[in-house]
Amino acid sequence: MSLVAIVGRPNVGKSTLFNRLVGMRQAIVDDTAGVTRDRHYGRSDWCGREFSVVDTGGYTTNSDDVFESAIRSQVQIAIDEADLIIFMVEAGTGITDYDSEIADVLRRTRKPVVLCVNKVDSGDKVFDSYQFYSLGLGEIYSISAANGSGTGELLDAVVAALPEEKEEADPYAGLPRIAIVGKPNVGKSSLTNALLGEERNIVTPVAGTTRDSIETHYNKFGHEFMLVDTAGIRRKTKVHEDLEFYSVMRSIRAIEHADICILMIDATTGMEAQDMNIFNLILKNRKGCVLVVNKWDLFIKDNNTLRDYEAGLRSRIAPFDDVPIIFTSVVKMQRIQNVLDAAAQVYANYSTKIPTARLNEALLPIIEETPPPAWKGKYVKIKYVTQLPTRFPAFAFFCNLPQYVKDPYKRFLENKLRDNFNLTGCPVQIYIRQK
Repeated sequence: MSLVAIVGRPNVGKSTLFNRLVGMRQAIVDDTAGVTRDRHYGRSDWCGREFSVVDTGGYTTNSDDVFESAIRSQVQIAIDEADLIIFMVEAGTGITDYDSEIADVLRRTRKPVVLCVNKVDSGDKVFDSYQFYSLGLGEIYSISAANGSGTGELLDAVVAALPEEKEEADPYAGLPRIAIVGKPNVGKSSLTNALLGEERNIVTPVAGTTRDSIETHYNKFGHEFMLVDTAGIRRKTKVHEDLEFYSVMRSIRAIEHADICILMIDATTGMEAQDMNIFNLILKNRKGCVLVVNKWDLFIKDNNTLRDYEAGLRSRIAPFDDVPIIFTSVVKMQRIQNVLDAAAQVYANYSTKIPTARLNEALLPIIEETPPPAWKGKYVKIKYVTQLPTRFPAFAFFCNLPQYVKDPYKRFLENKLRDNFNLTGCPVQIYIRQK
């Protein structure tokens, strides 16, 4: 599938156009310059032709933004990857030094460039767009990304300039989705970059660097899945900027759409209240979970430190404590592969289907030996058990008096399921139904 990159200086409307092309508010849009930092991918189609779109950060030089060089390298990577580049400028401000510099970079590429003049939302502004012919990039297309005017002609030009390609099925359909989640600045983007072996996402010591949920196809070392890096999730009382609010919402949506969540915590601070909130959010959405304790190299250790630390974590997350816990240092590349192996195993557990015969063979003798407590002289008899056709492990126990089976016995049944079948890292739902 062809790839179209949208590039330009900050705050010309690249993310607004990106959202319009992909048909959803996938990239964060705000009046503040420099909101988009990482490359952000989506899919679009026009007149039956499908193509991928990548949104990039604003290209700048000699600014006081700590992310400037990292964003610039991300833009250059997007240009190198793309089959066609949409160069976006703004009618109202005219040609700036940044516009001229980007045009110079694009003229040296051998890829087709479509020059798009944004914020032409009235007739008199059309005349302001003619000056951009002097950039030497050919025909210009005047649009308003906010209200959509002119985008049809722009897309006609884009589709006409794209190279021909053979039809192919979506190669990523059906792949497991693994989201890396946690508080700000615990090392989520560093882990993504370490796993991919490239600077896919911008990493700085500043909390809140990642603002969008960034998806990447991973296919190495026998593992293949979609890897999603998310923005750090803080308590609502700590979220003051509108931008951060939307970033947190993107992260919550990433959890909802994931199969497995890798929850990263900082070893030096331990499992804090907000880490527990995120863990409970994963549990509430019935997602598989791997707990990664990062920055383990900074923790002062003795002979029993790891064992005691892990025991403390498991008591903190009880009763759902059947979760893989990996101690890593992403900076020193320690036990990175173990995180992948654990996530792959949890996904295998998460998607496993246990035959009804095996379930009954293993559990009915246990239930007969330890039946549900009698309630007001009435005895509960569980007849059989089967797995339900849900995405997460869910089991239905059929009995004569389901209303008398209380939560403590449901936890007993869950524990026996975990004892007999490998459900590590997976939340289990128990349903008691009328026979």
